[in-house]
Amino acid sequence: MGKKTFLVTGASKGIGRAISRSLANDDVRVVLLSRPSDELDAACAEIQAKSSSSFSIECDLGSSESIDAALKSMEHLEILDGIVHNAGTITPIQPMSDADDASWERNIYVNITGVQRLTRGLYSKMKASEHCRVTTISSGAALRPLHSWSAYCISKAGLDMWSRCLAEEGAKDGITSIAIAPGIVNTDMQLEIRSSSPEDFPLVESFVGYHRDGDLTNPDDVAAKLHSLIVGHSFEQSGHRFDVRDL
Repeated sequence: MGKKTFLVTGASKGIGRAISRSLANDDVRVVLLSRPSDELDAACAEIQAKSSSSFSIECDLGSSESIDAALKSMEHLEILDGIVHNAGTITPIQPMSDADDASWERNIYVNITGVQRLTRGLYSKMKASEHCRVTTISSGAALRPLHSWSAYCISKAGLDMWSRCLAEEGAKDGITSIAIAPGIVNTDMQLEIRSSSPEDFPLVESFVGYHRDGDLTNPDDVAAKLHSLIVGHSFEQSGHRFDVRDL
């Protein structure tokens, strides 16, 4: 068998970059997908130093045109052995009654609709793998409502069910799908949360405290805990949701 190929979304920084690094260390060819940035260029160079056939694709998962262009850039791939759907947005952090319609709708598009559009476009390459493993990065917000996080809570709950639906439908095609909640990780999303105003997000001081008290985990530590499930989860595990704190 040749080298495995995995696509990682949101790969330019945070958990996505750490997972890309973990995969490259395991001799996996990584397709790093993220919005264009210097960070994506740097991440790609880092991963190519470990896995030379890896490459990056610029893509905004909030844009159907950008997703379609990214799919065109992957036409040369014959087989895709795994996808890590890590990219996501928490914006808007505001009460439902105040949130801007466009921001709320973009959240749903990035966190669910874009995931579906990208995956559907890659499905034939996924089927061509002996066993394509799909991992979605979930959140505790998928399980409970949090004030001012309505779009995020709803989209993450929807993404969990999307993962279960893919597990149900993909089994006949050799595709498995799991969701994993990574805990509270030191990423730019946490910085965005801490930067919210108390008027918009009444729980902001709790998140400031997590950072101040050293309660945030390191992305590389999280990636190390997730690695075996990402590359090796079984058909028996497909359709399940995992929490990094139980691994």
